[in-house]
Amino acid sequence: MASIITVLPAEFWTVRYDGSRFPGAAAVTARPGLAAGANCQLFAYEVLRHCGLTPPELRSSELWSDTEATVRVPVAQALDLVLFNSTAGAYGAHVGVHVGDDAILHLCAEVGRPAVWAAADFAARERYAVRLGAKRVLPRPA
Repeated sequence: MASIITVLPAEFWTVRYDGSRFPGAAAVTARPGLAAGANCQLFAYEVLRHCGLTPPELRSSELWSDTEATVRVPVAQALDLVLFNSTAGAYGAHVGVHVGDDAILHLCAEVGRPAVWAAADFAARERYAVRLGAKRVLPRPA
């Protein structure tokens, strides 16, 4: 869905990958946002927040096992989180945002900046060859 990609402000497209800036990290608490860089999870969560969702501040394995703020879905839709890894384990999994059709917006060290890849692009790389599945962020009560 190109509309999700087009609604992101320009600053989302210039975020640099920084593996030390993950949800809950001291560096993120001291300097929130994306200006100082982000890992895949922090980037994905900020995209969802920009689109009006409230994702939990969980690392990938916690996100995959969470049943309170997210739910696993068999088919990803726009704004679902998609997890990839080199194994079937969720620890250390890569997180991206499904943006429609076969497109996933993500931030990875390989590219260094946000990119949109198809499922085949992930499958072609050993570190992302296993698609764990998709998680949908549940609406939070007001």
